[in-house]
Amino acid sequence: MGTLFFFHSPIPHFSLPSMPKPIALPPLSCLRNNGDVNSLHEQKSEGNKNVDMSQSMCDDDQNVKQDNIWQLFKEAQQNILYLNKQRLGAIEKLDKTNREKQSLLSKIKKLEAEKQAGAGKDNLSTCSELLLRIDAMVLSSMISAGEASELRSLVMNHKVSLADVFNIISHKKDPELLGELRRFSDGHKKNGFHIVHICTEMTPLVPRGSVASYVTGISRALQRKGHLVEVILPKYASLNLDEVQGLHEVNVEVTSYFNGQLHGNRIWTGVVFGIGVTLIEPKYYSSFFSHEMIYGYPDDFERFSYFCRASLDYIVKCGKQPDVLHLHNWETAIVGPLFWDTFVKQGLEGTRILFTCHGFNSQGIEQPDKLALCGLDPLRLHRPDRLQDNTNTQLVNILKGGVVYSNRVVIMSSIYPKHVIVHNLSHELEPTLNVHRDKLVIAPYGLDKSTWDPSTDYFLPENFNAENMNGKAFCKAALLQKLGLSEHSSTILVGCIFSEGRDLDRKRVKEVILNAKQYDVQFIFMGTSERLIMNQAPESLQMEFKDDNLKFVPTYDEALLHLVFAGSDIILCQSFLDPTDEIPVRPFHPL
Repeated sequence: MGTLFFFHSPIPHFSLPSMPKPIALPPLSCLRNNGDVNSLHEQKSEGNKNVDMSQSMCDDDQNVKQDNIWQLFKEAQQNILYLNKQRLGAIEKLDKTNREKQSLLSKIKKLEAEKQAGAGKDNLSTCSELLLRIDAMVLSSMISAGEASELRSLVMNHKVSLADVFNIISHKKDPELLGELRRFSDGHKKNGFHIVHICTEMTPLVPRGSVASYVTGISRALQRKGHLVEVILPKYASLNLDEVQGLHEVNVEVTSYFNGQLHGNRIWTGVVFGIGVTLIEPKYYSSFFSHEMIYGYPDDFERFSYFCRASLDYIVKCGKQPDVLHLHNWETAIVGPLFWDTFVKQGLEGTRILFTCHGFNSQGIEQPDKLALCGLDPLRLHRPDRLQDNTNTQLVNILKGGVVYSNRVVIMSSIYPKHVIVHNLSHELEPTLNVHRDKLVIAPYGLDKSTWDPSTDYFLPENFNAENMNGKAFCKAALLQKLGLSEHSSTILVGCIFSEGRDLDRKRVKEVILNAKQYDVQFIFMGTSERLIMNQAPESLQMEFKDDNLKFVPTYDEALLHLVFAGSDIILCQSFLDPTDEIPVRPFHPL
């Protein structure tokens, strides 16, 4: 124990300030090696509670911040989605506006094209009507054949200006019209071909087979190139005259030779698509063209040989001097021998014969003595190098006569070359075709763009082209809706067009339908004939199958035909030799 030292010194006397009372403190606990630890645990527990509370408060703050961030993110995402939706809507509206603009421009172009085509059609119609009026003046002896030829040259050379001057001629009398034509005449030489078709079909008057569309298509194409084209047809009782402008009967009877006598004919004239059309109606043989169908009767040779002779008599009496007489198939092939044996020296020295053969299946095999009906000499023509049939030498072959007596022969084929046609497809005419090989021309079919161009076809609810095919889908939907067929977009639509001149190959078509039934395929059958007898085969197919995917159109409908071609995915052709033979076409002309 330490020692305490005391210093004895005087101690000043002063008073001490009073001390504050002590603050009550909690009792202290001392840790001993063997002491109680409860108090320390309590203190630690209390401290941990404070820490936990602080941590919890921090966690709550953190969660609130995260919730706020996530809410902002969600709002930003919603705003982005909204803006994107607005952007897509604006793009869609812009696309719609562009489509409407493009559609409007297309309609404007279409209207302008139709206006121009209409103007051209009006000009051609006026000129064709003028030519027919000139024919009537010759028949009534108002003018000579020579003056008529000069006036026709005038019309051919001045189509546009003449159409402006003579735009209204239907109400003018012949003397008044003749005076105006003479005042207008300037004597210029013609600069185009004058072509006259002598035929048995023409669309839309007789829309029966490939010849009908051929004649109309090539006539319109040649007139657009500046040539003058006319068509002479029999006046069938079944003619469709809806598209004929200014149809009227010429008040002069024209006679023609047949069976040893002269017979009177009524002559009708009109204009179709700007083409002058003459219809010959026999008086005495009035039953010749009053049949329900065009072909297929025992007296077909008599009927068509009468028409051919009457056509040539009419041409001569009108003073016409065409550059080309265009004949078609065996029905008008007899014009060739008649022309060279009887008519060439009657003012037709400058005329040449063009014969178009659309097929060799039907050749007009007849007894030789029947040639005398129209004024031909059977003994002179029944020879191997003329009309004698190559197989049955006791008979004559009228189609062969067309080949022999023509200056140029056009054979229609889009597939086969000349040597294949001559050797394999000419049906016993190979020797004749070989002799006349130098004047044979093979011409492919071609679509008449003025009629069948989907970008300008006014029959279609919406036009389309190779660059923009959207309109085709619209046409298909319109076709399906019109015919009551299912409108599934995945369905394949097959159109089949059959003509009067060709028998429907029922067996092959049935095989195609049976095979197609395994898939999602629809069929549309449509004929180009208004005759019920021609429609029995496809109608029986529909009754046999009783399938909702098989549709038969019983009557010919021009607008629907255009829609079938535009809306179908596949066109089924009956001709396995020439698939293009079944569609409305025109050929590439050799002129």
